[in-house]
Amino acid sequence: MDHFHYKEDELFAEEVALNDIAEKYGTPAFVYSKATLQRHAKAYIDSFKSMNGLVCFSVKALSNISILKILKNSGCGFDIVSGGELHRALLAGADPKTIIFSGVGKSKTEMIAGIENDILSFNVESEQELDQLGVVAAEMKKIAPVAIRFNPNVDAGVHEFTKTGRKFDKFGVSIEAAKDLVKKCNESNSLKLVGLTCHIGSQIMELNGFEEAASQALELLVELDKLNINLDFIDMGGGLGVNYVGEETVQPIELIQCYEKIFSERNERLILEPGRSISANAGVMLTRVEYKKNDFLIADAAMNDLLRPALYQAHHDVWPITKKNDAMQSNVNLVGPICETGDFLAKNIESESSTGDLLAVKTVGAYGFVMSSNYNSRPRAAEIIVDKDKFYLIRKREDYSSLTDLEEGLDAQI
Repeated sequence: MDHFHYKEDELFAEEVALNDIAEKYGTPAFVYSKATLQRHAKAYIDSFKSMNGLVCFSVKALSNISILKILKNSGCGFDIVSGGELHRALLAGADPKTIIFSGVGKSKTEMIAGIENDILSFNVESEQELDQLGVVAAEMKKIAPVAIRFNPNVDAGVHEFTKTGRKFDKFGVSIEAAKDLVKKCNESNSLKLVGLTCHIGSQIMELNGFEEAASQALELLVELDKLNINLDFIDMGGGLGVNYVGEETVQPIELIQCYEKIFSERNERLILEPGRSISANAGVMLTRVEYKKNDFLIADAAMNDLLRPALYQAHHDVWPITKKNDAMQSNVNLVGPICETGDFLAKNIESESSTGDLLAVKTVGAYGFVMSSNYNSRPRAAEIIVDKDKFYLIRKREDYSSLTDLEEGLDAQI
């Protein structure tokens, strides 16, 4: 459930008219509902019954510091994949012992930062990464916490680019290789094995893949018991799908009940790394129609603002900010001004809109602003949070000087 709704044909976020936000901060703009973020975080946190659980929000989905503060205050830790995301989580006030560092290509600098800040775990995805982490920790005279990411070879997810749990994907190691890394970690004086982890993909709409991965995780845990290896946690990653345009989705409580049943005899903590299912439906993108040309609505937002439709052929619902109940609807494509044929936000939608009208592209709170760019030298959009009947700017709109600040003055010798 989200908190975007119509009142007398005007679209609201909680108790704020989106027209008012567009009037003050312009378009394009990303608008988030605080109540929706809190509701979705609590849907996970409150679902743990028989296991000690930790919900680590996936920062790559939505990394604004104000958003991270809201989720931290709701009880979330964080799953990060870069030094920049670590910096953001710490600025948001996160307890380092609730931060998991994932990703296949951690640099030495990122490892140092994670060790210095005493994070919960590095989720290690290769033997070379484990070796590098051991060297870095030894040089620092520290012990680095490690969770091995095993690959359950589960094919789950909607799009090829978001499947991460198959044997030929770049993520994780095979179960046999994971056993070797466990032993290697145990023999090291600079590494401490604290967990096992896996992640099978994103936008997954049924439980089967999660159940298969959890069953394989359980078998691996039982084998480690025989070696007298005790772990702090089992991290089952994220990947739960959301409703973009009418899809049937699994609820967090169903997923957690599934895990608690499979791990019913275990004492480890259960860690989950949801991102999309917490933030996606908490955000909309406001855009204004600049022109109507044949069957094209040409908006002021573009693929540099919202990349998912061009990158994944993803579908987003588009709502008018003001309904025109007596207007004729037509089949149109919502496109942007970027010089690419692939620059579209929605295809073949029924719309009554025309030049000057405001639209809301829905379900953009995950992989929306975070994937935006300055392509075509376009400044990135503003971000706004709505809290009941108030709204606040949480990221300023870039201007033209923002685009050139890091270049000006460096051409003196050319």
